[in-house]
Amino acid sequence: MADNSTGGSNNALYLIVGGLVVAMAVGAFAIHGGYIGGHGSSTTTEKTTVSAPALTAPAATTTTTTTTKP
Repeated sequence: MADNSTGGSNNALYLIVGGLVVAMAVGAFAIHGGYIGGHGSSTTTEKTTVSAPALTAPAATTTTTTTTKP
């Protein structure tokens, strides 16, 4: 006896929903930096210090000239 194949098939819907679930899992993996789990002790802290040389102007030299009339 043959099965009735005229009924509505939801295979396309299952494929779309499965694709969305996989996309959400990949997105969560990317957002969390590759770590998905509880609040474990795998937290790292990095401190970066950047220093620049001091910018100072060269010393200004002042020349004064006085002239006197005879």
